[in-house]
Order: sequence, then structure tokens, then C-alpha cells
Amino acid sequence: MRTRHFTIGKKFLLTTSLALLVSSQAMAFSEPEFKTAFQQFTQSGKGGEEATANAFNELLKQDPTSPLIMAYAGASTGKLAVTTMFPWKKMSYAEDGMAMLEKALQLAAANENAQGHGSTPVILEVKFVAASTFLAVPAFMNRGPRGAKLLNEVLEHKQFDMAETGFRGSVLMRAASLANEQKRPEDAKRYLNEVVKQNAPQAEAAKAMLKGIPS
Repeated sequence: MRTRHFTIGKKFLLTTSLALLVSSQAMAFSEPEFKTAFQQFTQSGKGGEEATANAFNELLKQDPTSPLIMAYAGASTGKLAVTTMFPWKKMSYAEDGMAMLEKALQLAAANENAQGHGSTPVILEVKFVAASTFLAVPAFMNRGPRGAKLLNEVLEHKQFDMAETGFRGSVLMRAASLANEQKRPEDAKRYLNEVVKQNAPQAEAAKAMLKGIPS
């Protein structure tokens, strides 16, 4: 039996490492613990995948109906696929993570006005976490089209302009990367120029990426 290769950890980390840190807000779970887990999440490509997944799953016990926690728990559980050499464990982690992300999307859809990080609505953050994860899993799991659709929904959402600048920058950067992968250079340049125009934290990365796209 041929072993499938999972690269979800590294690929997903590239789309989230520039995300915003959590701002203070009233939540049913521990805010300090969430901040710690989120910081681990953005750095988990350095070998902290198990600790990150454990942290978010513990937070999920505190607030099992939180779409935000459910989304990060699902994404971090999926990233555990890179920590094992056994194909059945890889599949188990990936499938469990995908199921949690689908549930997070359902929970978020039931309350589109809830806030996520700072001024970022939960519905947008959950969709972006799911989109980034679905786009990062191996092609044989057939999640790519769903990820691309979710990413586009975030970009076109009526509340996108209300989100934190750093969040918008992360979304636009991921959209540019996807456009590049799909051989759509004009779309990629449009997204990257928007990052620069908005002076997002990713502006310098966007300028560097623009240099690599043919005129």
C-alpha cells in the first residue's frame, strides 16, 4: 500500500503565522489560555503540534459550542498528521480535524455577528481557518475545491472590510498564493497590490511576492 504524504502543518502555518493576536473580549473559555494556544498554533511548524492540539482541545472542554475554538481545535488536530509515520493515524488525525472544522462552520453560521479576534467576525475567522486547512491537505482528500470556495466567501463577505487589517492581509495573501498555484497571475497581483494598498502587516511580503510574478 502506497503511503500518502501529509504536508498540512507546513502549508497551513504559512497562511496563519501572520494572523493577529487575540484582543480582550468576553468569552466562556480562558482568554489567557487561548492566547497561549494561539501563539503555539502560529509556531507549531517547529514541532509543537501535539501541545497545540492538546491546548485547543482542553479549551474546547470549557466551551464546547464555541465555533472559534472548534475551528482551531480542528485545524490543530489535522496538523497532527505530520507527527506520525503510520498511514492510518495520519488519516485518523486528518479526518477528525476535518469533521471538527465542518462542525465549527455550522456553529459559526448560526451566529454570524459574533466577534473573533478584535473586530474580526467569528464567521470570517472560522471560514478562513477551514479554508486554509482544506487547501493544505493532500489532493486525494478532495477538500481543495471546498477550501477555495470558503476563501472566496471570506473575500466577498459583507463584513470583510470590518475585519482587522492583519486578518485581511492574511486572507489576501492566501488568495494570492492560490491564484499563483492556479496560474492566475493577474488575480494574484490584484490581491497582493491590495495588501500593499491597505498597508497591512504583510505588505513587505506582498511586495516580495509581486517581484516573482511575470508582468
